[in-house]
Amino acid sequence: MANITAGMVKELREMTGAGMMDCKKALAATDGNMDDAVKFLREKGLAAAQKKAGRIAAEGIVKAEVKNGVAAIVEVNSETDFVAKNEKFQAYVGQVLDQITTTSAADIDAFMKEAWCEDASLTVEQALSEQVAVIGEKLSIRRFEKIALAENGIADAYIHGGGRIGVLVYAESDVKSDEIAAALHQVSLQIASMKPVYVSRDEMSDEFIAAEKETLLAAAKNEKPDAPEKVLEGIVMGRLNKELKEFCLLDQIYVFAEDGKQTIGQFIDSVGKKAGGKVTIKKFVRFETGEGIEKKQEDFAAEVAKQIGQ
Repeated sequence: MANITAGMVKELREMTGAGMMDCKKALAATDGNMDDAVKFLREKGLAAAQKKAGRIAAEGIVKAEVKNGVAAIVEVNSETDFVAKNEKFQAYVGQVLDQITTTSAADIDAFMKEAWCEDASLTVEQALSEQVAVIGEKLSIRRFEKIALAENGIADAYIHGGGRIGVLVYAESDVKSDEIAAALHQVSLQIASMKPVYVSRDEMSDEFIAAEKETLLAAAKNEKPDAPEKVLEGIVMGRLNKELKEFCLLDQIYVFAEDGKQTIGQFIDSVGKKAGGKVTIKKFVRFETGEGIEKKQEDFAAEVAKQIGQ
């Protein structure tokens, strides 16, 4: 076996843009042959992936599904919306989602190290690198959630805008019916459009409530500096309750309510009673593609000028 030197690793890294450890593995696998090592990296897609690693992937799609007693959702990012609409990319995201339904990984790092479901000779990370080489853009499996359904569990998966927004809702019910399933889907639509943060106020910490009160009190004092404490307290509580109705799913006004007053909590309770049982929403997940990622703003005219040397 050839002696793999630091200089060889450095040379291969400069040729391909691949990571140092990947270069070392490639040289070891090819007995130090530089050309074969380059081919090795290209076949694995590692060279292409590394060259694109500095780019920003803020487009892409969200997929979600409920099957075999599991509800799962994943966001996979690409650099452009054009690729996000590509059939090959969407098929790949479907494969990722299928693997998530069976994974034991608790986070993305562990998931990326798993054997790829379509080819056990590759890890999920290596399979992603191959897709980068085929598609020609930086891709990223950004996040996922997986919910194992209890025996009395029921879940709904909803995708909006061709994958721009994805929602999972999980509930537990002592009865099951088509009406309850339909109601849960209506809740998914509510979450997609109204962006709640919590299921209920019970999920809010005392620290969060105290901080909100402090902020609202400072604002009220600025608006009404001469108001007595009792008046200020009333203003704060009124505004806090309004905020909580926006933050908490069960407190939100049901967007399809005929009277414009029924909350999601009241809606779910009524559906459960009609079915002869009780329905409890336990959890929801809402992913919006690219949320929180700072997108690179391109000056198209400047880019064209740069390309033609002006």
